[in-house]
Amino acid sequence: MQAVRLFQGYLWHPKEASLDPRALLPEEVLGARLLIDPVPPPTPFFEDGTPTATQAFYQVTLLLLTEEAPDALKPLAERVAEALREHLEGLPPGVGWLLLEDLRPL
Repeated sequence: MQAVRLFQGYLWHPKEASLDPRALLPEEVLGARLLIDPVPPPTPFFEDGTPTATQAFYQVTLLLLTEEAPDALKPLAERVAEALREHLEGLPPGVGWLLLEDLRPL
């Protein structure tokens, strides 16, 4: 059994908003565990020049315990992405996110 990272990325919201993304998102999506941990901003500015220090950042990881090779998990990762997208798009205004497929063992 190995742990495979399906997706990794960030979620952020204005610091003055009292949001807890762990309370807004499911702990599990189609068998993949959703981990959300507070982190410092990964870059000093967003692409539009806005300072990231105005936001609270979280690292988001979707992790699966499996016997399968990471490459074989691509179809599952696509289904997980679709299911999670519905939750992410339902987050309150001002919450941003970026998740990228990873498919690497931990």
